[in-house]
Amino acid sequence: MRKLILLATMALAAAVMPSALASAAPAPAAAPASVEAGPTAAQLLAKTTSCNQISNGKYKTDEDVSAKTVAVCDANGAVFWKADMDIDCDGQRTTQCNEDTDCCYQDDTAFHQSDGKPLSAAKLPYIVVPSSSSIWKYSSSQLKGGGSCAVVYNGKIEYAVIGDTGPTQIIGEASYATAKDLGINPDPSNGGTDSGVTYICFKNSTVSPIENHTNAISKGESLATTFVNNN
Repeated sequence: MRKLILLATMALAAAVMPSALASAAPAPAAAPASVEAGPTAAQLLAKTTSCNQISNGKYKTDEDVSAKTVAVCDANGAVFWKADMDIDCDGQRTTQCNEDTDCCYQDDTAFHQSDGKPLSAAKLPYIVVPSSSSIWKYSSSQLKGGGSCAVVYNGKIEYAVIGDTGPTQIIGEASYATAKDLGINPDPSNGGTDSGVTYICFKNSTVSPIENHTNAISKGESLATTFVNNN
């Protein structure tokens, strides 16, 4: 009887063992973490070390300076310029951007959201291009509202859209949200930075809808990769 019980116990153990072994088997290795898409800031800047000037002269960085120091440069698939960053707080009225926070606040932007409303400088990373003049017409470089741009500062990249136009003689301006994301003081009254910002705008590009920053990042990373590979 004891022998029969022993045999039965051995048979049961044999039946259970495969499933026990299976449960003890190591789990498949996890997939590697995804790598950040797009080039680095250093890779982008390496392609902007020389300038094939296409602007007819140069721009000032601010109204109260007399020196014209910033040229618009042509590249394969893009144009770029190196300037300061003034803060644009125009567009939708928000806590950050209104008549009280910005002496020069305007409740409109040159380009609008898909619902017809002005852009929100506090929420949407966008840059400002100079209004067309004898110095340079942005449209002649295949740029337009909603176009994709990479803004590089202090080792960081912000993918933004062309969202507004500014004075004809001045260059170097971006929205509150652009500055904030790059670690620049975004306050329209005392923020911005005097130098060190590179703006790269990709020709014949459009982010749709213009207010979708996720789409701007995806589009920008792809175009930036092409820019690095082709220059």
